[in-house]
Amino acid sequence: MLAYLEELVNHRELLRSWVSREIKVRYKQAVLGIGWAVLQPLAMMLIFTVVFSYFNKIPTEGIPYPIFSYSALLPWVFFSNSISFGTTSLVRNMNLVTKIYFPREILPFASLIASFIDFLVASVIFVFLMIYYKIALSTSLFWIPVILIVQVIFSLGILLLGSALNVFYRDIRFIIPLVLQIWLFLSPIIYPVSLVPNRYKTLYMLNPMASIIDSYRRSILFGKSPQLNFLLITTIVAIILFILSYRFFKIKEKVFADII
Repeated sequence: MLAYLEELVNHRELLRSWVSREIKVRYKQAVLGIGWAVLQPLAMMLIFTVVFSYFNKIPTEGIPYPIFSYSALLPWVFFSNSISFGTTSLVRNMNLVTKIYFPREILPFASLIASFIDFLVASVIFVFLMIYYKIALSTSLFWIPVILIVQVIFSLGILLLGSALNVFYRDIRFIIPLVLQIWLFLSPIIYPVSLVPNRYKTLYMLNPMASIIDSYRRSILFGKSPQLNFLLITTIVAIILFILSYRFFKIKEKVFADII
């Protein structure tokens, strides 16, 4: 692992350049440009607000539904975009993979970093929502970097595994959108964790994204610490997944050029 990371650090300039290229290609000839980074979670928030705040009211423990849903949509869109773009990154850049040697993980890593920049841009709207709804700041905000690191490690684990498998099985690019769609409803984005029946809550919270999203929401909107037992389990799962996926990726990396 240290050797892999050291090689990645040595190619940091290439990673930086590829992140820049990823952003440019993603919004090339788009009228709104990077504005789409804001429009995607904002549009979903508006739809969810209309449906689940007016047509079928969902309890949000006193938090206005727009900011309640947006606080979950921000990390979710970051996660889903990272997976959607990152798992196809090797195949999309097959000409580069087959001609030049470089650490191949740079491609999925660049997709995640580009999605993180989108996440930061979209977070500006969240700041305005916090001001508008007068959400008080608290010391629990110090948990945000920890939660974000756990999410990034977990996302990288899925990215490395998914992008490597996609080289061998192109079905992955069809499976990912379906899995993400189902995963969205299995995570507390539309509704709070409190609506999950107690007899299923432990099983439900073993979903890493459920724990991560609930931790964001508790830390930002409710001024509480995350549920540490579930966040710890998610952290362990994320680290193990990342290590195993990175190892699998580097083993299979030797034949990527031949297979693609």
